[in-house]
Amino acid sequence: MNTRGWVLKAVEALRYAGQKDILRWLDEEGESLSKDELQKALQTLLNEGRLELENDLFRLKLKGGAKSTFDKLFDD
Repeated sequence: MNTRGWVLKAVEALRYAGQKDILRWLDEEGESLSKDELQKALQTLLNEGRLELENDLFRLKLKGGAKSTFDKLFDD
């Protein structure tokens, strides 16, 4: 698995996570990353729209498909 894959897996497992939490989870899984590698991976995932950042916490970006469909269905 590549660096971005590991970071996504960590964020998915932790739900909301700061950089320190992600590094700790990766270390426990036996995958060590430097802070620079982590920051590059997080920035790439943010740019790709796969993660969201709020108050220094990362989470998987929610897919809006179901919500927009629901809104269209019940739009009055």
